[in-house]
Amino acid sequence: MLALLAITAIGCAKGLPQMEPAAAPPKAKKMELSTMVIGGGCFWCVESIYEDLKGVVKVESGYAGGSIPNPTYQQVCSGQTGHAEVVKITFNPEEVSAADLLRIFFTVHDPTTLNRQGNDYGTQYRSAIFVSNEEEKALALKIMKEITDAKIWPNRLVTTIEPLRAFYMAEDYHQNYFAKFEKATPAEKAKMNAGYCQFIIEPKVRKFREKYAAKLKKKGGE
Repeated sequence: MLALLAITAIGCAKGLPQMEPAAAPPKAKKMELSTMVIGGGCFWCVESIYEDLKGVVKVESGYAGGSIPNPTYQQVCSGQTGHAEVVKITFNPEEVSAADLLRIFFTVHDPTTLNRQGNDYGTQYRSAIFVSNEEEKALALKIMKEITDAKIWPNRLVTTIEPLRAFYMAEDYHQNYFAKFEKATPAEKAKMNAGYCQFIIEPKVRKFREKYAAKLKKKGGE
């Protein structure tokens, strides 16, 4: 009798449906980031504006478009190396498009003054878009035509479109310069370029934050 029960039990076990192994949880989609390199005068100004935008992951100040590798700030300021002060923007194209970054670019600096932004003059302050391929070049040309047709500026755009051969990071003290200035104590601000920050950068940033309030990161994070 015990043997019969054992056989019956085995038979029942064999008849049970086989459980399929649990499916692996879907992998989180990796965020594909893009980059853009642009120059619109002093990189302190340009950097401080793009750092506020939703979808922008990182902004780095640096140099591009010149003839020597790893230039110093002093060399670039001499105007002899051919470099422009630029920012490299790393962004999530699902949150902010490259086209919109360029549209903002053409409204936060004067792209009609050759090698000059306000009191800053020299080829290092030129208005420039640095491209890595034909697709980026085509987009730059498209947005420039859009800005021209909209007559946003009374004069002709002089922005150059140049091949991005290399991007060189600027010295550490240039990175996040205006953000550091905003958080600095009065004593610390006195040691920084306070006049330039207060009278040149601050009005630009304030105007930008007012105009693009809906596109800005929330205070304290995304």
